[in-house]
Amino acid sequence: MRNGLSALCLVALCACAPEPKTALGYTADAKRAYDTALAECTAKNWLDCQTKMREVRRKYSYSRYGKLAELRIADAEFEQDKFVEAIRAYRQFIHDHRSDANDVAYARSRIAEAEYRQIPDSFLLPAGEERDQASVMEAYKELRGYLHDYPDAQESVRVRQLLDDVTARLVSHELYVARFYLAKDNYDATIGRIEYALRNFSGASEATSSSLEPDLLLLLGETYLRMHQWKYARGAFEGLLLKFPRNALTTGARNYLAYMRERGV
Repeated sequence: MRNGLSALCLVALCACAPEPKTALGYTADAKRAYDTALAECTAKNWLDCQTKMREVRRKYSYSRYGKLAELRIADAEFEQDKFVEAIRAYRQFIHDHRSDANDVAYARSRIAEAEYRQIPDSFLLPAGEERDQASVMEAYKELRGYLHDYPDAQESVRVRQLLDDVTARLVSHELYVARFYLAKDNYDATIGRIEYALRNFSGASEATSSSLEPDLLLLLGETYLRMHQWKYARGAFEGLLLKFPRNALTTGARNYLAYMRERGV
């Protein structure tokens, strides 16, 4: 009787015990939890999104969805304009999952854009601070670095657009400062800023090559003209004509060259 009762208890315990998790079941559960959390992200319920994604990461850290949850947590920070926190989270993901090439490329593109989003509106104002320049240079380096490593990635089109804008901002800043020095007859400082921009940003983006490099060359020629450095002035004007023959500023360059010929210099 006692043996029979023990057997019945054993059967009951076996019936109540949970079935062991299979790898397929684990992945399916992870996907369901991830999709539920993703719905909160899609609805822009960022706090709920992050809370549920953290739970996915905790419970399913060995699945693909656990890794994706880390990216979505960083994305939620980004979408809330918490760029410092987002950058930190993306960098941690890159550190932890270096072998996941596509996800790492995505994380790096978001870091580059987060750096771009942190450029202050005051950057081009006359009283711009050095920290403003540091932030825009950091964005420039991240954007260029990304395109160097991932020229054909899905995110490269967007990153290239951001790089064009950042480069144009940097060159505009250098032009502003160069003209400021020229107005004060500080020719060496004027040339220094122009040459710095040409050396570091020439051809770095479509925006610079198509619209701002001619401005740099024309201003360089004008500065040398004021200094009576005829050879260097001529080189700047002729460089503008050669490199940008259809640019509107070629009219000014031609006029300056004609002026120099008339005076035999």
